[in-house]
Amino acid sequence: MVSPTTSKAETATTAAAPSATRKLLSRRYPWIVFALTFGLLLSDYMSRQVLSAVFPLLKVEWSLTDSHLGSLNSVVALMVGLLTLPLSLLADRWGRARALVVMATLWSLATLLCAVAGSYDQMLAARFLVGVGEAAYGSVGIALVLSVFAPRLRASLSGAFMAGGSFGSVLGVAFGGVIAVQLSWRWSFAAMAVFGLILVAMFRAFVTDRKLAPHVLEQTSDVSGAVVRVPISSLFTNPAVLCAYIGGGLQMFTAAALMAWLPSYFNRAYGLAADKAAGMAAIFVLLIGAGMVFCGILTDRVSRTDPGRKWTTAIIFCVLSCVFLVVAFRLDTGTAQLVLIGAGAFFSAGSSGPITAMVANLTHSSVRASAFGSLTLANSLLGLAAGPFIVGVLADKMSLIQALQLAPLVYLAAIVVLVLGKRCYPQGLQKLATLTAKSEANA
Repeated sequence: MVSPTTSKAETATTAAAPSATRKLLSRRYPWIVFALTFGLLLSDYMSRQVLSAVFPLLKVEWSLTDSHLGSLNSVVALMVGLLTLPLSLLADRWGRARALVVMATLWSLATLLCAVAGSYDQMLAARFLVGVGEAAYGSVGIALVLSVFAPRLRASLSGAFMAGGSFGSVLGVAFGGVIAVQLSWRWSFAAMAVFGLILVAMFRAFVTDRKLAPHVLEQTSDVSGAVVRVPISSLFTNPAVLCAYIGGGLQMFTAAALMAWLPSYFNRAYGLAADKAAGMAAIFVLLIGAGMVFCGILTDRVSRTDPGRKWTTAIIFCVLSCVFLVVAFRLDTGTAQLVLIGAGAFFSAGSSGPITAMVANLTHSSVRASAFGSLTLANSLLGLAAGPFIVGVLADKMSLIQALQLAPLVYLAAIVVLVLGKRCYPQGLQKLATLTAKSEANA
């Protein structure tokens, strides 16, 4: 009961306080989800790319060829490519937050196994398990993040989230190189594993499927509460979506090659020690991540009135990176080359945000993690796995510099596919609308 001395205004203020607090927490929670999911993505790529920092040490200790080194890197991306779709499908039904916890725990423990590997074969097996753990994290993680934010932020959030791969690579390469020189390469892997396990505990404490439910903006049920699901086949029957998958994978080829081989390039071409070469490469990998964030934000701004412009920006970013890198790797070592490599690196993965946004626009929310899983499959097979491995094979046959001269030409194929995707985009949207209406009618 309200006291006679308590004014109506005071009563209203007291009643409004909990409501205001709830609204504030509601606004902040999506950003908490983004921060923790992004943090685990950092751990993902730190565990994956720390290997690049210790390439020179493993090459000497185990007498490995460049092909062997490339395979240790590519096996992770290969497993991501093979398993991302089935695991994404499972996460769509089992619970995305729960799935992310299991994945992160597995790759962190597998990274510990890398630290105690005694031979190339043991390291390859441990890296295989790292790939299994990381397989669907990117697709499920971005689906979880986008589910609690407005569609108008998709390219920005996608670019920023996927840039976590570059930032994590920077941290993994930079800290991995320093730790390897100061202690040993084994401690480089151990440090990444411990960091990952700490983040898993934090994520589990704050993000669960039950806590996420009130904040999800796109529901998978109709007005009557019936669950609406579209067929999985819809992920592969829309030509515009297929172009986004393939174009996205091809545009990642060169960026993946740069992240894997720049430490070795600076070691060989510029004569830098392993830790200094890793530190130098980290600057350029950081530029890759910064470019993804910038390009995503720019894309959302220029496509506010016409979402189809996202295709145009993706094409432009590919053209810019191709030109800068083709010229850069034909110059002699020095300042001019480094500036052009930096410019090419900045735009090398800039199309990732726009392409991810296009995939989100062209697929139903009930299968969105699976859609991103399909994109991740293409990114892994055509880019993240193919880039480092093919460049390694070419380096054995010719030289690393010659291999890096050829890598940017893959952008030409990406540009062709993205142009086709832009032409198919209006029909792709219409096909999604028709499929959604049919599924709601059958629910």
